[in-house]
Amino acid sequence: MTLKNLLPKNKFTRLHLFIGAITVSTIGYYSAEQAMWGGTPARNMVSLETNLPTKFDPNSGLNIKWTTALGSQTYGNPTIAGGKVFVGTNNQGLRNPKQGGDRGVLMAFRESDGKFLWQHANPKLAAGRVNDWPQQGVCSSPFIEGDRLYYVSNRCEVVCLDTEGFLDGENDGASKTEADTSQIDADIIWKLDMMGELDVFPHNLAVCSPIAVGDLLFVVTANGVDEGHIHIPSPLAPSFIAVNKNTGKLVWEDASPGTNIMHGQWSNPAYSVINGVPQVIFPGGDGVIYSFEPETGKLIWKFNCNPPEAVYELGGSGTKSDFIGTPVIFDNKVYIGLGQDPEHGEGISHLWAIDATKKGDIPQSAAVWHRGYKDFNRTMSTVAIHDGLLYTADLSGFIYCLSALTGELYWTYDTYAAIWGSPYVADGKVYIGDEDGDIAVLKTGKQKELLYEVNMGSAVYTTPVAKSGVLYVTNRATLFALQVR
Repeated sequence: MTLKNLLPKNKFTRLHLFIGAITVSTIGYYSAEQAMWGGTPARNMVSLETNLPTKFDPNSGLNIKWTTALGSQTYGNPTIAGGKVFVGTNNQGLRNPKQGGDRGVLMAFRESDGKFLWQHANPKLAAGRVNDWPQQGVCSSPFIEGDRLYYVSNRCEVVCLDTEGFLDGENDGASKTEADTSQIDADIIWKLDMMGELDVFPHNLAVCSPIAVGDLLFVVTANGVDEGHIHIPSPLAPSFIAVNKNTGKLVWEDASPGTNIMHGQWSNPAYSVINGVPQVIFPGGDGVIYSFEPETGKLIWKFNCNPPEAVYELGGSGTKSDFIGTPVIFDNKVYIGLGQDPEHGEGISHLWAIDATKKGDIPQSAAVWHRGYKDFNRTMSTVAIHDGLLYTADLSGFIYCLSALTGELYWTYDTYAAIWGSPYVADGKVYIGDEDGDIAVLKTGKQKELLYEVNMGSAVYTTPVAKSGVLYVTNRATLFALQVR
């Protein structure tokens, strides 16, 4: 496999030559397609969309294009591609009476009007909450390329589906023995059972939003601790894998966190070409960021995001954390904040800018900049970087605007509610939701300015996303399409 084969074979990424060095531009064609969590493999939460609504209101209908019902708990972020919107949720908004009970559900809707098209409904794992927490549904946001969709189910399976389901009248899967083949069912191309085939032990839930580069699909497996939160049942099982996206066959695996996994592993990978070197970034359950050669899984560098004196304590009361947010690659740097399961509550944490051009075990003294201790809290958020400014949030409800180059703080905004999602930058605005159900719309720039705030009716745990002049937002039970009208 060559570098040429590793570059995405679609219109989302452009290849540029600068002074003989190969780099990948992840600016992307946002207005043409939105096919993964973060928009591009670099995962920067920034869109080139314009004419997005500043004000919207579900009660009055202001700038509401359409709404559609989801389950009762929604943590999967919308992904829009091929005229469809895909969202992970639970089965409380029952669409198929033949598939009742508690399930994790990936739903497909028509982009133009929100009409329900089809779903993939997965029964819960028999072990219960230790592997598959009740009523949590599907938390993975799919990666979509052409007519193929890839996501991680609540059953710790990597799943490849046909984006058309059975609406096209064809069974495109390698297996023709699917039990559910009605027009509202998913057409399964292949599955990789990470528990059965790789001995992975997911803690509470498998949630990764995968990415594909060339023929390789990259997945964080969710391998973690047992129900007592002390032992790691499968320390030698992979925490990070590369899978052939066409066949579902394992290409390489890495178990670097090993016996140092603190809890679960619920973050996502990122990818870019940095100074001519392709790198796939894995946020490990030991609080270490790893960079690998995408083709081989060979380690390029690693960086421990916890200070030496940090301690992890049962129940998360200590000062050591791992990752919920996703690493962002920008300007040859990796940006990532530390966090824990939100059930562990607030606590001090760290936000890092790491020089991704280095090799080996990078010391913390070599970090580009660092924010932490008493000036940054545990975070579940992924950063957004635009016009030299970095926007991020923490679980305590603070939104931060910093210099992406130096980490200098320009302003903070307090939402007075826990933030699970990420800031989304588009059209000169920063959109972000909180656990109280409010969405704040702030103006981008070094001066803090709140443009609008509205309550969406219930908690907003996900991140807004835009395509073709429409902003998509979910609360716990509803998908909103918002458009200037």
